[in-house]
Amino acid sequence: MKIRVLKRRQHLPYALDDVFPFFEKPENLSRLTPGSLHFEILTPSPVPMKAGSVIDYVIQISGIPMHWTTLIADYDPPYRFVDVQLKGPYEFWHHTHLFETAPDGGVWMTDEVRYAMPLGWIGEAVHALWVGRQLEHIFDFRAHVVAGFLGDEKRVTG
Repeated sequence: MKIRVLKRRQHLPYALDDVFPFFEKPENLSRLTPGSLHFEILTPSPVPMKAGSVIDYVIQISGIPMHWTTLIADYDPPYRFVDVQLKGPYEFWHHTHLFETAPDGGVWMTDEVRYAMPLGWIGEAVHALWVGRQLEHIFDFRAHVVAGFLGDEKRVTG
């Protein structure tokens, strides 16, 4: 199993106590996901955010509905939380969300996703042809949206 890492860091000119509450609410994920994926949370709202919470979603990949279940494996507000895939499109998915106070009083938000494709060489080919670019697009979209309503787009880094 080949584990890949996608890492993004973005500066937001707000206090940590103002930023973290937005990101810890799974209900806000639809705002951070491209509309083409038709993201929908199946878990009834409000979704409790704590270690051990299980959240069910459905997304559409090329028009095909795909269920995704994640577990909140670690929850340390307002500094970090980790979601891991229990069921979904990847063989392995571990997404760490970090929030650090920046020297200017803002927040550095870091997403680090460790993931692996299923299906051996077939999954690797699909990653090379499509999935890698799709994930980049999703996180580019997320950074742009967050910059639009929470931050400063000029300080987004890959």
